[in-house]
Amino acid sequence: MSPTFNTEKKSIMLPLPISPAKGSTFDYLVPPGLDISLGDFVSVPFGSRSIRGVVWGNPVGNCSEEKLRRISERLDCPPLPKVSREFIEWVARYTVNTPGAVLKMVMSVPDALSPPKPILTFKINTMQNDFLLTPERNRVLKILEKEETIPTAELARKAKVSPNVIKGLVNKGKLISVKTPAKSATQDLKTNLTENKPKLSLDQNKAAKILETTTENETFSVTLINGVPGSGKTEVYFQAIAKALKNNGQVLVLLPEISLSAQWLERFRVRFGKDPVEWHSELTPAIRRKTWRAVAEGQALVVVGARSALFLPFLNLKLIVADEEHDTSFKQEEGVIYNARDMAIVRAQIGSIPIILASATPALETIHNVKQGRYKTIHLPNRYGDAKLPTIETIDMRNEKLNAQSWLSPTLQAMLEKTFVGKEQAMLFLNRRGYAPLTLCRTCGHRFHCPNCSAWLVEHRQGGFLQCHHCGFNKRLPKFCPSCEKENTLAACGPGVERLAEEVKKLFPDIRITIASSDTITGPKAASKFVRKIENHEVDLIIGTQIVAKGYHFPLLTLVGAVDADLGLTGGDLRAAERTHQLLYQVAGRAGRSSRRGRVIIQTYMPEHPVMKALQGGKQKNFMEAETASRRKANMPPFGRLAAIIISAKSEEVADATAALLSKFRPSAEGITVLGPVPAPMAFLRGRHRRRLLLKTTKKFNIQGVIRDWLERARNPKNARVQIDVDPYSFY
Repeated sequence: MSPTFNTEKKSIMLPLPISPAKGSTFDYLVPPGLDISLGDFVSVPFGSRSIRGVVWGNPVGNCSEEKLRRISERLDCPPLPKVSREFIEWVARYTVNTPGAVLKMVMSVPDALSPPKPILTFKINTMQNDFLLTPERNRVLKILEKEETIPTAELARKAKVSPNVIKGLVNKGKLISVKTPAKSATQDLKTNLTENKPKLSLDQNKAAKILETTTENETFSVTLINGVPGSGKTEVYFQAIAKALKNNGQVLVLLPEISLSAQWLERFRVRFGKDPVEWHSELTPAIRRKTWRAVAEGQALVVVGARSALFLPFLNLKLIVADEEHDTSFKQEEGVIYNARDMAIVRAQIGSIPIILASATPALETIHNVKQGRYKTIHLPNRYGDAKLPTIETIDMRNEKLNAQSWLSPTLQAMLEKTFVGKEQAMLFLNRRGYAPLTLCRTCGHRFHCPNCSAWLVEHRQGGFLQCHHCGFNKRLPKFCPSCEKENTLAACGPGVERLAEEVKKLFPDIRITIASSDTITGPKAASKFVRKIENHEVDLIIGTQIVAKGYHFPLLTLVGAVDADLGLTGGDLRAAERTHQLLYQVAGRAGRSSRRGRVIIQTYMPEHPVMKALQGGKQKNFMEAETASRRKANMPPFGRLAAIIISAKSEEVADATAALLSKFRPSAEGITVLGPVPAPMAFLRGRHRRRLLLKTTKKFNIQGVIRDWLERARNPKNARVQIDVDPYSFY
C-alpha cells in the first residue's frame, strides 16, 4: 500500500455573482511544484470550463482531497494587493453583494492578466548586400538605420510602403526579424514636477501647504476643499499630487463625468508637462489592457477616470482625489450599486492614505461629517485673480407675457442681445435633451411611449427620430399618427435643448449656436472639440443640459440663463431641493470667470422656494442649514439609514408575487420602517416590471445585517431579480 501525502489547498475567489454554501470562495488543490501566494491570479476548472480567479486564503471547506480539483496554472501577472482584496470584501458587505460580483469589476480586463505579446521588429543584416535596392526598400533601410526597434505597421507607415515591401526584405535576408518586449504604459511625471508651477493666491497657497503636509504624512484623512466656482481648487490639489509623486506613489483622481476631462487634462498637461493615464468606457480594449497592467505594475503614476477607476489594482496608491464630490454621477445604479465617493473614502481608509474631496457645493452628508469632526475642511471664498462672483437674479415667470411656444422671458432676451452686441458669450441651461419631452397627436391624443419602459419617447427633430432616454429604444418620427392615421397632426409638447435653439435662432439669426448634451458630447474627443470651439470664440451661445453645469472655464462667457429652473424640484426625491440648488449654483458659476463680471438669470415659477431665495440672496449656508434641520427632524440621511429593495421580473405577476413575499417577511422592530411594496415610478424598465420597498432605520441598526436576514427568510423565486441599493440617491 503506497503512502499518502497531504496536498496543499487554497481558497480561490472567482469573479462570479454567486456564493458557495459555506463562504464566498472555492477550495482547490495546489499541484506539486506550483508556487502559489495570496493574491495570485490563477486559472482553475469550474464546471466544464476554465475560469480565472484570485488566491484568497487557506481552504474554508472540509472536502476531501479526492473531491477537490487542481489549480491549472498561475498567471504571469502582479498579484492583487492585500488592500484591494480587503476593499473587495468591504464593498461586498456594505452593498449586500457577493465578493465575486465586486471582484468582477476589478478583473474587468481579462486580457491584462497575461503579459503583452512581444512586438515583431527588424534590424538590418549588414552581411547581405546581394539584392535589388528599390526606392521603397531604400526608405525602409534608412529608417532602420535610425530606429532599430520599430513594429511592422509603424515602419511601413513611416517609409510610406506596403507591408509586403518589408516582407520581401526579410525573405531576401536583408532584414532580420526580432521579437521585442511590448512598450509599457509608463507615465514618467517625476522629471517635470517643478516646471510650470502656477502663481497661487494667498488662499490657494495656504490651502496647498495644508494638503502637502497631509499627503506627506501618508496616513488616512479626509479633507474637503470647499471653494466657490473659479477659486482654483484644481490647482490647489495639484500641489498634493506633486507631493505624492515625489514620494514615489500613485495617485487616483476621480471625475464624475468623463466629459469634464477635456479642460482638466489640459491643465494637468500644463502643470506637469505630461499626460496622466485615463480610465473610462471610451477607451479601446488595447488601451484598457495596457492601462490596467501599468496600474498593477506601478508604472501608471497618475490615473484620472470615472468611478470604475476606483477598482483598478493599484500597487502603491498614495493619494485619492474626488473632484465635484457632490455629483450624483458618482453613484453606480446598475449591477453592484455603490457611491464611488463613499467607496473612495473607504479605499483610502483601508490603504491608510489621504483623500481630498473638492466641490463648490458639497453634499449635505459631507458637510455633516465636517461638522462632526470626521473630515477636515479648507475654504476658498474668493475667485482667483480679479474675477468676481456673478450677480444672480430670479425672474418670476408668472408675471411674464410670453408668446405661444416661447420659453425665454423678455428680460432674458434683452440680456442675450446685450451680450452678443458686446462680443461676449452666453449660456442657456435647460436640463432636457432632444427637441421635446413629449409628442402627441392633436386629433386623437395618441402619445408615443417606449415599448420597453414606462416612459414617453423624446423627439429629436435634428435626427428625425423618437428615443427613450432610459433604454435607448428609438424609431423614426412618422408623418401619420399610428392611432388615427391622420397626417401632420403630431405636436411637440414642452421644450428640449433643440427646440430652445430653434427659438433663439429666430430671435438672433446671425449668432453661432452649439448644443451641448450627452447626445452631442459623447466622449473626451467630442468634449475637446467643444472646448476648442468655445475658447476660440467660434460660438456665441451654448445651449446645454447638466453636462455643462460644472468643470468648464470660458473667459468670454458672461451671461448664464436657466430656462426651466424649477425642473427637478418636484417628486418624492428627498434630495430634490439639495440637488437643484447644487445644479443651479454650478451653472451660475460658469459666468464671469475672468475679468468681465458675470450675470445669471434664473427663470422660475416658484421664486418663493428656499432654493431660489438662497441662490438670489447668496445664502447657500442658510439653505443647507435648513435642509439639515429638515432631514434631522424626519430622521433621514445622514441622521437615519435608507435602503431600497428593487424587485424586477419579465412577468408582472412574478414581480407582484415576489414583492408580496418579501413584504410578508419584512423586519419588524422599533426603529425600523418598511414602506411598500409599490410599483416603482419607472414601473416598466428595459422590458422588466419593477416594484420597490424602502427600508428606513435609525443609525443604531446595521442595515446590511437587517437586509441579509430579511432576504434569507424570504428566499425569493429564481425568475425574479432583487437588487439592493444602500443609501439610495435615485428613486425611479
